[in-house]
Amino acid sequence: MSFLNRFHNLSAFGAIYQKAAIGRAGKTISLFAIAATFLISCGPPTGKKDSRGAIAGNAAEKVYVAPGELDSHYAFISGGFSGQLAVYGLPSGRLFRVIPVFSQDPEKGYGYSEETKPMLMTSHGLVPWGDSHHPDISQTKGSVDGRWVFINENNTPRIARISLETFETEEIIEIPNSAGNHSSSFVTENSEYVVAGTRFSVPFPQKDMPIKDMKGNFSGALSFLKVDQETGHMNIEFQIKMPGFNYDLSHPGRGKSHGWFFFSTYNTEEANSLMEVNASQNDKDFIAAINWKKIEEYVANGGGKKVPANYAHNTWDDDTHTATTVMKKEVLVVEPKDVPGAIFFLPTAKSPHGCDVDPTGEYIIGNGKLAAAMTVHSFTKMQKAIEDKAFDGDAYGIPIIKFEAVNYGVLDQPGLGPLHTEFDTRGNGYTTFFISSEVVKWNIKDLKVIDRHAVYYSVGHLMIPGGNSQTPDDKYLVAMNKITKDRYLPTGPEVCQSAQLFDISGEKMELLLDFPTIGEPHYAAGIAAEKIMSKSKKIYSLEENTHPYGVKNEAETRVERKGNEVHIYMTMIRSHFSPDNIEGVQVGDKVFFHVTNLEQDYDVPHGISMIGANTSELLIMPGRTTTFTWEPKEVGVWPFYCTDFCSALHQEMQGYVRVSPKGSNVPISFTLDGDIPGDL
Repeated sequence: MSFLNRFHNLSAFGAIYQKAAIGRAGKTISLFAIAATFLISCGPPTGKKDSRGAIAGNAAEKVYVAPGELDSHYAFISGGFSGQLAVYGLPSGRLFRVIPVFSQDPEKGYGYSEETKPMLMTSHGLVPWGDSHHPDISQTKGSVDGRWVFINENNTPRIARISLETFETEEIIEIPNSAGNHSSSFVTENSEYVVAGTRFSVPFPQKDMPIKDMKGNFSGALSFLKVDQETGHMNIEFQIKMPGFNYDLSHPGRGKSHGWFFFSTYNTEEANSLMEVNASQNDKDFIAAINWKKIEEYVANGGGKKVPANYAHNTWDDDTHTATTVMKKEVLVVEPKDVPGAIFFLPTAKSPHGCDVDPTGEYIIGNGKLAAAMTVHSFTKMQKAIEDKAFDGDAYGIPIIKFEAVNYGVLDQPGLGPLHTEFDTRGNGYTTFFISSEVVKWNIKDLKVIDRHAVYYSVGHLMIPGGNSQTPDDKYLVAMNKITKDRYLPTGPEVCQSAQLFDISGEKMELLLDFPTIGEPHYAAGIAAEKIMSKSKKIYSLEENTHPYGVKNEAETRVERKGNEVHIYMTMIRSHFSPDNIEGVQVGDKVFFHVTNLEQDYDVPHGISMIGANTSELLIMPGRTTTFTWEPKEVGVWPFYCTDFCSALHQEMQGYVRVSPKGSNVPISFTLDGDIPGDL
């Protein structure tokens, strides 16, 4: 990034706050002054080209994966406002798959087929879109294990679980009493819990009240979802009813701090308007330290209160190939005052975004995005401070630990706009700086900067495979950038988001690769490929298919009328449908195509689409049954066909449905090559 570009970013950001503060006595933010200080401390560019170059000469060799060879790592990168989760290979940056999670996906029929529509059900009805943010991989003994990926939805608060055997969404649970489900979905080091924290505090429970009366009357819900270790199924074990702050991000304790969870907070002012000014008045905000082990024990002994709620719990059944929705009607709520010694506030640089815990569990990093400083707290000091009752008052009855009693140190002016930190196993942190557009490597114990590298541009999150665990990988780092400008060929006003891959195996970070991403990535999770590859499912056993409308062979295919419903039990195999000629359908009927893929070979899906169907095509995996509906509105003979190229005779894989007028006496009939299937 040029000096002028960097100065423009800093100046514009500072000017926003300067302008917003005009006329508001006592409500100013000195970010512009911080920007100037940072520029002076870093110094202007020398005019000399970095000897490493924008991308080092051997970078291409390091990311090249030869034809037929495989990447060493998976990267699961959130799709942000796409609502999905993208799967990339590292180091190549190749996109393998987009997993549909919170949004309909016409490519795969997700949210369109009758079987998958329930996955998108909520207390508000079927919501066809979501805002996916923070994926996290399940763990065993503090290391990522490759069983599941969890990811949160921000807009309509939900948590999803994706199987890493099928790379499909298996479960979505709605989070009641929450809004802006942002400080989610991070898991404890043995996947005991996945958490969901509210970003926007709201009335708890919801009620009609003046917005101006927010302070003291809104609350923030921190939800702990217990994970069944065999099935992965989630259940809201308890919700903690916290003060009405904004809970931004979180991470679990690990190692010595296992049993604790840490949440960054901002807007401790409890402002409700012009947040860019009014939510940044306090000198410090907090990290909330939650002793979930203590609360778990309290709940196990009958603590907490069950309160009415209304939320959807959607689960997928791999045997029936069908999702179901159960509406839950209550949730267990815990009040902090009822569990003394379980919750504390740690003062932290104002408006912290990231809240990160190093692999040892000793250091808790608060990245104050409105401060040119990073707060490093000590878990050991925190325990002693609690023991000594080294408190500086309380907030709504929750003790505030004295800053000097918990703080390990402060890294001053490492960059501007610190957001998120990941770690290696060598005692180093890697932090993104949004305003100064760089990643900074620093030693945690020494609180000294080791290296910094520009990114292009305005980096948000970053990811080191296994970075949210006790055993991060010391090989790669992925920076996820919000602005690309001149990095790719222009595509009109909207340009892609971008990721950049770094080699972090040496003392200096080396930029290896730019690659575009889908949607707006907010976070990512990575894992060595060897932990997943051998478990990856290849087909669904036809014999184990218990779908109520599934068939096992062509002889079982048929068409049945039930009033104005017509059910077509159909099969597909290279390269025909059975049946492929259907008559007796009438205008106004509701036609159900229940289609089973008879293939039992890896990587042979088939697709089907019907002209005029108000839905997407279906992409059906080997051995699976899927359903779509069609309501014909005109008489005629209408074709359907396979949408996924499956063989040399793919073009011949088609069929026809005859539609007659309402009340017609044309009987239901179905044939394949002129005969009823099974009679051939």
